[in-house]
Amino acid sequence: MKGFRDLLVWQKAHSLTPASYRVTDAFPKAETYGLTIQIRRCAASVAANIAEGCGKRGNGEFQRFLNIACGSASELETFYWLGTSLF
Repeated sequence: MKGFRDLLVWQKAHSLTPASYRVTDAFPKAETYGLTIQIRRCAASVAANIAEGCGKRGNGEFQRFLNIACGSASELETFYWLGTSLF
Protein backbone atom coordinates (compact mmCIF):
# COMPACT_ATOMS: atom_id res chain seq x y z
CA MET A 1 0.00 0.00 0.00
CA LYS A 2 1.09 3.56 -0.67
CA GLY A 3 2.07 5.84 2.15
CA PHE A 4 -0.89 7.91 3.29
CA ARG A 5 0.76 11.17 2.20
CA ASP A 6 0.65 9.93 -1.40
CA LEU A 7 -3.11 9.46 -1.35
CA LEU A 8 -5.08 12.28 -2.94
CA VAL A 9 -7.95 11.68 -0.52
CA TRP A 10 -5.61 12.20 2.46
CA GLN A 11 -4.14 15.36 0.88
CA LYS A 12 -7.63 16.83 0.45
CA ALA A 13 -8.69 15.75 3.95
CA HIS A 14 -5.51 17.23 5.39
CA SER A 15 -6.37 20.61 3.87
CA LEU A 16 -9.67 20.58 5.80
CA THR A 17 -7.93 21.14 9.13
CA PRO A 18 -6.36 24.55 8.46
CA ALA A 19 -9.52 25.55 6.57
CA SER A 20 -11.61 24.65 9.62
CA TYR A 21 -9.46 26.91 11.79
CA ARG A 22 -9.88 29.81 9.37
CA VAL A 23 -13.66 29.39 9.23
CA THR A 24 -14.15 28.97 12.97
CA ASP A 25 -11.96 31.95 13.82
CA ALA A 26 -14.96 34.07 12.79
CA PHE A 27 -17.32 32.26 15.18
CA PRO A 28 -18.33 33.99 18.41
CA LYS A 29 -16.03 33.38 21.39
CA ALA A 30 -18.99 31.78 23.18
CA GLU A 31 -18.67 28.89 20.69
CA THR A 32 -15.03 28.13 21.52
CA TYR A 33 -16.01 24.94 23.38
CA GLY A 34 -19.09 24.25 21.26
CA LEU A 35 -19.22 24.19 17.48
CA THR A 36 -15.69 25.55 17.03
CA ILE A 37 -13.98 22.66 18.78
CA GLN A 38 -16.32 20.11 17.19
CA ILE A 39 -15.59 21.37 13.68
CA ARG A 40 -11.84 21.41 14.28
CA ARG A 41 -11.81 17.92 15.78
CA CYS A 42 -13.92 16.45 12.98
CA ALA A 43 -11.70 17.99 10.32
CA ALA A 44 -8.56 16.57 11.93
CA SER A 45 -10.25 13.20 12.40
CA VAL A 46 -10.92 12.71 8.69
CA ALA A 47 -7.24 12.87 7.72
CA ALA A 48 -6.13 11.03 10.87
CA ASN A 49 -8.39 8.06 10.21
CA ILE A 50 -7.22 7.76 6.61
CA ALA A 51 -3.61 7.80 7.82
CA GLU A 52 -4.33 5.27 10.56
CA GLY A 53 -6.05 2.96 8.10
CA CYS A 54 -2.97 3.02 5.88
CA GLY A 55 -0.92 1.81 8.82
CA LYS A 56 -3.09 -1.26 9.36
CA ARG A 57 -2.63 -4.62 7.74
CA GLY A 58 -4.99 -5.62 4.99
CA ASN A 59 -7.66 -3.94 2.96
CA GLY A 60 -10.41 -4.82 5.42
CA GLU A 61 -8.87 -2.72 8.17
CA PHE A 62 -8.14 0.10 5.73
CA GLN A 63 -11.78 0.03 4.58
CA ARG A 64 -12.97 0.19 8.19
CA PHE A 65 -10.92 3.34 8.84
CA LEU A 66 -12.11 4.88 5.58
CA ASN A 67 -15.67 4.32 6.80
CA ILE A 68 -14.82 6.05 10.07
CA ALA A 69 -13.29 8.94 8.09
CA CYS A 70 -16.51 9.20 6.06
CA GLY A 71 -18.49 9.40 9.28
CA SER A 72 -16.26 12.20 10.53
CA ALA A 73 -16.68 14.00 7.21
CA SER A 74 -20.47 13.79 7.53
CA GLU A 75 -20.26 15.07 11.09
CA LEU A 76 -18.02 17.92 9.91
CA GLU A 77 -20.50 18.85 7.19
CA THR A 78 -23.33 18.98 9.73
CA PHE A 79 -21.42 21.10 12.25
CA TYR A 80 -20.15 23.40 9.51
CA TRP A 81 -23.67 23.90 8.17
CA LEU A 82 -24.96 24.64 11.67
CA GLY A 83 -22.17 27.09 12.38
CA THR A 84 -22.41 28.99 9.13
CA SER A 85 -26.20 29.18 9.26
CA LEU A 86 -26.26 30.46 12.85
CA PHE A 87 -23.58 33.12 12.61
